[in-house]
Amino acid sequence: MTASHHTTHHKNKTLATVLAFLLGGLGLQRLYLRGPRDPWLWAHLASLPAAALVAALAPQADGFYKLLPVTLSVLIGLLEALVLGLTSDEKWDARFNPGTGKRSDTQWPVAVVLVASMMLGAGGLIATISRFFDLLYTGGAYG
Repeated sequence: MTASHHTTHHKNKTLATVLAFLLGGLGLQRLYLRGPRDPWLWAHLASLPAAALVAALAPQADGFYKLLPVTLSVLIGLLEALVLGLTSDEKWDARFNPGTGKRSDTQWPVAVVLVASMMLGAGGLIATISRFFDLLYTGGAYG
């Protein structure tokens, strides 16, 4: 295919933000925005075998440690949802839609996803840090 026949698809900010919110732990927003060659997509996907490896190498370990790679990937996905959703439409189009000829016009659904991302992300981060310190300093006495 020659360059003149190559079409660039408009990347929707709302869709990317929702993908990061719902499936950010798997990096599907990275796949949507940058394709299969994005190294951070593979870092997200590596959290699954990393969790399996932890479980295989330390079967006696607390479930928190076995799921920690996936938990961190999900938290990063929620952070990515915030970053994507808060990007101005002008910067979004300059970064992801330079040759489409369309302009993004983000509406209120992105705000709902941002609020949900903030709630889940902050709560998940607090819970993760709390559980980590509980296991580290008390051996899991509080749960």
